[in-house]
Amino acid sequence: MMLATGNDLAAGDVVWWDGGGWSRHVADAVDVGSGGEALIAREEAARRVNVPYLVEAEPSSRGPRPLHIKDRIRAAGPSVHPAYAIHPEIPILAGSTRQAQNADAAPAEAKAS
Repeated sequence: MMLATGNDLAAGDVVWWDGGGWSRHVADAVDVGSGGEALIAREEAARRVNVPYLVEAEPSSRGPRPLHIKDRIRAAGPSVHPAYAIHPEIPILAGSTRQAQNADAAPAEAKAS
């Protein structure tokens, strides 16, 4: 399975191709298959996304899961602290207790939101 990803030009957010546009949620991403390169060229030329590229992924019960750790981190949201992640429910490393420990240590203002 191949996903198209890049960054939103206006906000800088990580975005994923959902079949009709760009979504901030990797769970919305669709397999672009063999048309991925053409899609990326078209979207970059239209200036809707910055530095689009293809990533390998595998299906999971929560939607597509990028195979490379870099793209799993990008999918989870900002990496400054797990409490500030866009998608805190997505475990970056399967079976990792470190993420849960870090979330427990989140600043109070992050836990309140």
